Amino acid sequence: MPRGGHDAARAFYCSLLGLEERDVPPKLDASELVWFRAGGDLELHCYESDESDESTQPSQHFCLRLDAGLAELRSRLEAAGVACKDTTEIVGRPRFMTRDPFGNRVELTEWI
Repeated sequence: MPRGGHDAARAFYCSLLGLEERDVPPKLDASELVWFRAGGDLELHCYESDESDESTQPSQHFCLRLDAGLAELRSRLEAAGVACKDTTEIVGRPRFMTRDPFGNRVELTEWI
């Protein structure tokens, strides 16, 4: 996340993807971080960095699995102007790729 990207992170990960923001633990600088619950004990940490999305490999990504509602989520993202792209099919696991506001590649999937 670029410096000052906190609101964009919250808009994408909370408002669009539905993750819950959690408090940054003491002794860490909350002005440089935004943390989200990603299900169970999993967390997603966005931190300020001077790296650009051009510095990452195009195939690198992380995946978030939904219990249900993948098609609805895709519709919500596209309605918000977020590009979504189909990728190689995995049987029993519909999925698509998108990018967060900082250019990070995100796979969204649902196991059926």
